[in-house]
Amino acid sequence: MENFVQVKNIKIGEGIPKICIPLVAKTKEEFIENAKELTSFKFDLVELRIDYFQEVENIDAVKKLIKEIRNILKNIPILFTFRSFKEGGEKEISAEYYKTLNIEISKTGLVDLIDIELFTGDEIVNEMVKGIHENNIKIVMSNHDFHKTPEKDEIVKRLCKMQELKCDIPKIAVMPKTTADVLTLLTATEEMKRNHPSTPVITMSMGGLGVISRISGETFGSALTFGAAKKASAPGQVPVEELYTTLNILHNSK
Repeated sequence: MENFVQVKNIKIGEGIPKICIPLVAKTKEEFIENAKELTSFKFDLVELRIDYFQEVENIDAVKKLIKEIRNILKNIPILFTFRSFKEGGEKEISAEYYKTLNIEISKTGLVDLIDIELFTGDEIVNEMVKGIHENNIKIVMSNHDFHKTPEKDEIVKRLCKMQELKCDIPKIAVMPKTTADVLTLLTATEEMKRNHPSTPVITMSMGGLGVISRISGETFGSALTFGAAKKASAPGQVPVEELYTTLNILHNSK
């Protein structure tokens, strides 16, 4: 039996890849408006990209925002993400505040998964993993390379390191410069599925060149894909309606 991670009624890592829509806005009002608009789409999870939020350095404001979004989304799982500037996010904060923010949000019970970045530093990562898991929240551990695609063995090594650090779902996103780079990412994904299946993994090759990786997860072993409702939060994200249709075509052709 394949390993999967269950959040609410969604099993990440089982069957068709799950669709996650990034929720991006600067103000509380915009976040709420955008969250309401999502209810017309077919998808599985929402990624709350809190690094876009103007008041992100006020934990109480963040908690109030999440509570309102949870009321709108009802039973839809929420992935809480502060993406650092160096990994493609909107803002830089101290590692200490990053740790505090993620652990404090896990205590609210209002989110289902929290993204933590692999290269934050092992000591802080270990503290976050412990603190978040104590509150029964799942962890997506991530790494993003917006400049290149590392060698296959390096991609596998990073994903395995995330497993060793006790995350629930390792995630890596890389930038291809050639078609061969896209194949490198897909080959690494397949190797994880075959040789290191203790967790689901999320992988993607970014930009227009890498779009195939966003729709072929069921074939190669990526458990979740990100689709854009309005503003894409990363290069190459496919509009969510097209993503839903394509994933189902591939699933039904097996």
